[in-house]
Parts: sequence; C-alpha cells; structure tokens
Amino acid sequence: MSGEETEITVNREAATGGGGGGEGGGSGGNSNKKRDSLGAAGSPAHLIVKDLGEIHSRLLDHKPIIQGEIRYFVKEFEEKRGLRELRVLENWKNMIHETNEHTLPKCRETMQDNLNQVLQRLQAVTNSVCRLQQREQERKQIHNDHLIASENRHVIQWDDFMKEQHNEQAEVDEEHRKAMERLKEQYADMEKDLAKFSTF
Repeated sequence: MSGEETEITVNREAATGGGGGGEGGGSGGNSNKKRDSLGAAGSPAHLIVKDLGEIHSRLLDHKPIIQGEIRYFVKEFEEKRGLRELRVLENWKNMIHETNEHTLPKCRETMQDNLNQVLQRLQAVTNSVCRLQQREQERKQIHNDHLIASENRHVIQWDDFMKEQHNEQAEVDEEHRKAMERLKEQYADMEKDLAKFSTF
C-alpha cells in the first residue's frame, strides 16, 4: 500500500469520527470530547505504524514490482509484438517446406541433367583426345619407320657407292698399270732405236 493511500484512509477515518460527534447532539458532547482527545493523542502512533508498514512493504515486499514486470513482459510479447515471432517462425516453416518440396527437387533434376550433359561432353572430348593421341602415335611410328627405312637405304647406297668406288679404283689402277707397261715398252723401243742410230 502506498503513502497516498494511507493518508487517504486516515483522513477518511478522521472525517467519519467527526461526523458522528455532530450527529449525537449535546447529550453526548462530553463523551465525544473525550474520544476526540483520545483520538488526537493516538493518531501519531497510528501514523508511525502506517509509515513503518509502508517502508516494510517497499523494502521487503517485492510482489508488486515482480507483478508489474510480469504484466509489462506479457504486454510486450502479447500486445505490442502481436505474435511477430510466431509469424516469423511460420514464414520460416513455409519457406523450408517450399524448399524441400519444390526448390530442392528442381535443383536436383537440373543438376542431374547438367551433369549428364557434362559427362557426355567429357566422354566425347576424352574420345577425341584418345583418337588424336592414337593418330599422333601412328604418325610418329610411320615417321620413325620412314626414318629407319631411309637410313637403311642410305647405308645400302653408301655400301654400293663404296663398292663401286673400289671397283673403279681397281679399274683405274689396272689401266694405269697397263699404260705404264705400254710406256715402258715404248721407251724401251725408243732406246733401242736410239742405240741403232748411235752406232752409225
């Protein structure tokens, strides 16, 4: 109970006591005066008791404060917020349901289609690369075979050339030998003729 309520209660009690004395008339005048004197004498103690009760309630009785906080909390979450959290949770629930029912299957289907296309293209590219590698290997093999065959031909041609050179050298040597023999015979005949002419 607050101080204002205590004062109002005391004033009401005082007013009630004074009105009763007026209505009693002159016959109860002496008794009313005694009661007023007793009431006036006891009123400070009564006010002190009321003040102590008020101080006690304010310092130790926390129920009004807690009740006020509870009422404020309920008012904040029920009246002011207007179930906003519930609407937010409902929106989240609807969004999650929409995602699970429509978005995820659509994404999964799109991903599977795209993955199949990617896998097909990747397989085609892999096959093309394999064919190119095979052609390159065949080309290299053919090139190597041509090189080996050309080298073998060159070796055979060189051998034939060297044999031909040996044969031609042998023929030249033989012709040179025959020419030298003919020259020797000619010079021998010439010497004989000169010897004949020298005797004359």
